[in-house]
Amino acid sequence: MSDMRTPLGKVRGLGSAKEGTGHFWFQRMSAVALVPLVLFFIGLVISLNGASYAEVKAVLAHPFTALVMALFVLTGVYHMRLGMQVVIEDYIHSEGLKVLLVMLNTFFTVVVGVACVYAILKLSFGG
Repeated sequence: MSDMRTPLGKVRGLGSAKEGTGHFWFQRMSAVALVPLVLFFIGLVISLNGASYAEVKAVLAHPFTALVMALFVLTGVYHMRLGMQVVIEDYIHSEGLKVLLVMLNTFFTVVVGVACVYAILKLSFGG
């Protein structure tokens, strides 16, 4: 059966979900927060180039370093989740698949974040 509605008629009722502005700002704020965290991470990696495992462990055992590394990981996975959610919502047209992929995206970022923070804490506390 042919759809006889005009393009305007097809989109009527499919307007804004009223969540786009908040999502936009959270993504921008996480990007801004990542700038100093990435610079710290790059500086740390460069300074530890060629260091032994014991030296790396000693640096990561410092509470400030561990805290900044955990913030870097958590902010990074949060930013990644927001970005992937936008891609999924914009380019996946099947509603069922879209919901599944958004759930898997959230699950993946939680697993990666928890695993990374666990590794940082284990190194920090001498495990």
